[in-house]
Amino acid sequence: FVPVDPAVIADQIETCASVHSRVDAVKIGMLGTAPTIDVVERALETYDFPTVVLDPVLICKGQEFGGALEVDNALRTKILPRATMTTPNLFEAATLAGMEEITTVEQLKDAAKRIHDQGVPNVLAKAGPSLGTGTALDVFYDGTTLEVLEVEAVGTERVHGAGCTLAAAVTAELAKGADPLEAAVTAKEVVSSSIRHGLRGNMPFLYVYQGEYRPA
Repeated sequence: FVPVDPAVIADQIETCASVHSRVDAVKIGMLGTAPTIDVVERALETYDFPTVVLDPVLICKGQEFGGALEVDNALRTKILPRATMTTPNLFEAATLAGMEEITTVEQLKDAAKRIHDQGVPNVLAKAGPSLGTGTALDVFYDGTTLEVLEVEAVGTERVHGAGCTLAAAVTAELAKGADPLEAAVTAKEVVSSSIRHGLRGNMPFLYVYQGEYRPA
């Protein structure tokens, strides 16, 4: 893990925000360091993007625990409250919710509610096939609506890029004007297609292919 210089990130954000007359939605993935988080926080404040989707990648591999904890805390306090929607996986949802672990659907629902209570309007907590339901399962919560979203699980192998694809698809749908629940439902269809048509290279697991999805 080699971080990009924060000044470069600031310049990239400024370029994108300046070139386009309007940015409808942005997705934030792994930030990795506290200085990077500071740069992104300033950009969110400066440009006031209408929709921000946070895929909260926590505890980067290769970091000492103390450094990782600093990054996690910075993400929680500086970026999470600015998100329109967040899409944590099981580990991230448990960490953000202050829970030791999540092993049941009920615990995942509880985690989604706890994260929402930290100021995030919409939470899509991702379990995928990890809870043993035989489906790919996520929980959506917006403070009023609590929905368990399930689709047929595609195979049993680990698929690289599924979570990132889900967050990216949510962002794209929100940018097109879908409401958050509609965006989550469509995003799951995109991920199912991406896994179903997954590619195999020299890595020991499949990775998604995003080019086959077509809306019904």
